[in-house]
Amino acid sequence: MIEAKLISSGLKNIAGVDEAGRGACAGPLVIAAVILNDPLSEKFSEVRDSKELLEKEREFLFDLIISNSISFSIITASVSEIDQSGVHRANIEGMRRAVLGLNLKPEYVLTDGYQIAGLAIPSLAVWKGDQVAVSISAASILAKVTRDRIMCELDLAHPNYGLASHKGYITAKHTAALMKFGPVEIHRKSFANIAELINRG
Repeated sequence: MIEAKLISSGLKNIAGVDEAGRGACAGPLVIAAVILNDPLSEKFSEVRDSKELLEKEREFLFDLIISNSISFSIITASVSEIDQSGVHRANIEGMRRAVLGLNLKPEYVLTDGYQIAGLAIPSLAVWKGDQVAVSISAASILAKVTRDRIMCELDLAHPNYGLASHKGYITAKHTAALMKFGPVEIHRKSFANIAELINRG
């Protein structure tokens, strides 16, 4: 575990950062940062990449992580921000905002896959980080559960698209709904499939 090496070197307050919704064509991007009170604790033994967990497992672990964190920060990048900046830039800026939103400055930051350029805190971008660093896995769960809840709320406002089931990803069901009803304001116009539908008019 990456955290074990960092802690053995004398570092404390290690923040993990991850996002949810990068590949979706609808809804916001959600980014979370979290500092666990003891990332080596057995209580986090079930914490892993949110995509490997069932919904009920993520919900349980969400509460566990919140209750056993020193600090956490969850932010959203709106559809308009994604369309204006591009999803990658919105993700990087979102990671920066999430880290700066922590009420305790971390001594070290671990991110999933992408470096936060210009961050004035030592950091490491970890390939497949949500599979090898419990702090990043914890952040992925916070981001995923938060985004899923947002998409379920959006489903109530836009029931034609089945957002509660596919959460805005480009599934066959979502694509069929888009072909029938067209995109609405929650869809990312900068994404190729949405832009194509808009251009068809």
